[in-house]
Amino acid sequence: MDTMVRVDGGEVWADDTGGEGPPVVLLHPGVGDSRVWDGVLPFLTGRHRVLRYDARGFGRSPVPGTRYSQLRDLTAVLDHFGVGRTVLAGSSMGGATALSLALAEPDRVAGLALFAPGATGATGLASPEVDAEIVRLAEARDMDGLVALSLRVWAAVDPSPDGVAAAALRSAIPGWFTTYPYDVKDAPVHDRLHELDVPCVLALGERDQREVIAVNEEMAARIPGCRLVRLAGSDHFPTLREPRTVAELILEVCGRAG
Repeated sequence: MDTMVRVDGGEVWADDTGGEGPPVVLLHPGVGDSRVWDGVLPFLTGRHRVLRYDARGFGRSPVPGTRYSQLRDLTAVLDHFGVGRTVLAGSSMGGATALSLALAEPDRVAGLALFAPGATGATGLASPEVDAEIVRLAEARDMDGLVALSLRVWAAVDPSPDGVAAAALRSAIPGWFTTYPYDVKDAPVHDRLHELDVPCVLALGERDQREVIAVNEEMAARIPGCRLVRLAGSDHFPTLREPRTVAELILEVCGRAG
């Protein structure tokens, strides 16, 4: 069942499959919206109650008009659906939000399945040259240029302009700019990863941006007991490239979470 959920000063689109199984929450990357989980979802439903939502300004969620944080929005969604403790599966930006909740409210997180994740406070994730080119293209209002650049950087497996990654990017890129003035970054957690005490899998794409790979390797080494998985067929879009494997890793964490 999909619905609009009230969050602080706004609302987000969310979907709850229902069911009796233990809950799993899917958190999308900044290079897409919750539809990047479409290929993963069928492997999870039936065993688990699965929730997903579009962050403000992405997918079916309205553009924000007030300051907000990804962490507070996640807790608002969990509270709306009455979810107390859950496994979080987060990709990129969604991985950063999952880590923020796991450290802010550890009693609410039973396990973490992280895919090419970010982390607040991490350095080195971005290339200064890429960031500068994004600014130049944005100022020129060159959407085709932004998509082409993003495909080269984050979608090496299939940089086709009419591929699934390109469609995800075309939908997501406007959100980079409409949310920028309002998205208040959550407290840094990168230097606190050693405090985590939940089952955790971190999967990186071997064809991802080299900066992301290096930071992901470091993150996995910092998280106690974290299993690092290298996805040979993935770039920054593992949910699109290897959905069955992504689902299997989420189910692995669910099994370890008990």
